[in-house]
Amino acid sequence: MKIIELILDEESIDAGVNAISIVESPAIESDFIALSKEQEIKLAEVDKEKRVLMGAALIPNKTIFRKNGEDEFYVYFSKETIAKASQLFLKQGNQGKSTLEHQLKLSDLTVVESWLVDDSEKDKSAYYGLSMPVGTWMVSVKVDNDEVWNDFVKTGKVKGFSIEGYFADKTELKAVENIDTIFAEFEAEEKEYLLKEVKAVIKKDKRTKSGKRISMESYSDYPDAVKNNAKRGLELNEKVNNKCATQVGKIRAQQLAQGKPVSIETIKRMKSYLSRASEYYDSSDTEACGTISYLLWGGKSALSWATSKINSLDA
Repeated sequence: MKIIELILDEESIDAGVNAISIVESPAIESDFIALSKEQEIKLAEVDKEKRVLMGAALIPNKTIFRKNGEDEFYVYFSKETIAKASQLFLKQGNQGKSTLEHQLKLSDLTVVESWLVDDSEKDKSAYYGLSMPVGTWMVSVKVDNDEVWNDFVKTGKVKGFSIEGYFADKTELKAVENIDTIFAEFEAEEKEYLLKEVKAVIKKDKRTKSGKRISMESYSDYPDAVKNNAKRGLELNEKVNNKCATQVGKIRAQQLAQGKPVSIETIKRMKSYLSRASEYYDSSDTEACGTISYLLWGGKSALSWATSKINSLDA
């Protein structure tokens, strides 16, 4: 099964951990403990005045199972990424942002301590009975929300922390950084496709002597709305951790956003795709992959332009 390293895309304004969620089944499989005056670990005997939970937010090199549709894989974070994420979390002032099971926003929960484990045996977490590897990001959360404390913590309905945020697939980010190379490969692929078409036409001409004219031109006269839609699609996709569209769709968006010329065959593919994908586009749902993918290919403006361009060339 594929194992993917997640890293911080430091050029993204949304990168990093935006909130910490208290959950029943932490993805990193490490429960928090409740701290009391007597330093008891049992939740039922926690001191009512203190109400502090301590646990791991991220553990280095811990593989976490993920499923996206039918695609199953594991992700993990390195020590370096965890260190950067813990610092960025505080720098962005997200100490007071928390949720319940990644769904319900909570108030009156605050991260009051944040640190990285330097020594597994001497770390504060070890004092409370936790054995965490070096590089683990630990947090202590003060719970001043009576409902959360009484109905979820004391009853054991929640058992640990889970982060919420945006990270990038290291492999895909590297590909985006080398976008010029990818464009060259993409253009070479299209030229190869066109070459096959030319050879087919030439063979046909030898048989029929039709004298059919062959056009190898490319065009970049699409409207700004196409570029803006592609940029919007890239932004929205980034907000959902780039989960939508194939690599072809993502590169196509970069191509259109930068005003790169596209071949006749590409224009035909744009028209074909957008015509079929329009039914999945919903402007009110900016997290839906149908909406995002449609924008990545230039959206309705691209469909209109592609249709008009093909009609004019046929004429």
